[in-house]
Amino acid sequence: RDWSSDVCSSDLGFSEWNAKQISDGLSFQKQKGFDQFVSSQPQYSMLWRVIEKEVVPVCESNGIGQIVWSPIAQGVLSGKYQAGKKPPKKSRATDKKGGAEMISKFMRDDLLRAVENLKPIAKKLDLTMAQLAVAWVLQNPNVSSAIIGATKPDQIKENVKAAGVKIPSEIMLEIDSVIGRFAEKDPRSEEHTSELQSRQYLVC
Repeated sequence: RDWSSDVCSSDLGFSEWNAKQISDGLSFQKQKGFDQFVSSQPQYSMLWRVIEKEVVPVCESNGIGQIVWSPIAQGVLSGKYQAGKKPPKKSRATDKKGGAEMISKFMRDDLLRAVENLKPIAKKLDLTMAQLAVAWVLQNPNVSSAIIGATKPDQIKENVKAAGVKIPSEIMLEIDSVIGRFAEKDPRSEEHTSELQSRQYLVC
């Protein structure tokens, strides 16, 4: 790709690049004497962990932080969707123009039942399930911040309380034992490749 038309004068970031693209981009910047990337904007949550294996290590070694989106997995990790029940009216799962297709990968009864098992874990930490989900992504030292995608002021007030929460290592392991087997972790999965192709761009 010809990057010359994409170069911005401000701090540079990128969204949904894989590790090879990041490495190629860094090499190009070094070759041309351009300022280096400072941020990556990937999808990341308890249920979508594809950045952990390759993207995070490349970014950590080059001083690039993650500004992650969808930490609550389109609302699934808030507990609003329940196994065996229809999605709430006017929710993302029912909005064919606003996210129903994307969230469909999480709308399985076995997965939703596992999400329900996160509720007592959140209670141990005096957090809501949504707060737990946001706090979880912030435990990754390469994550600088999380884009919560709130649609209501109350959601912002609730989820901002996740900032600064320290989840003990034993609780992190408990979370993983409950939900880890349902998480997408393979950066070369067909589903992830499709996500990348539809969401890649530069951020200035």
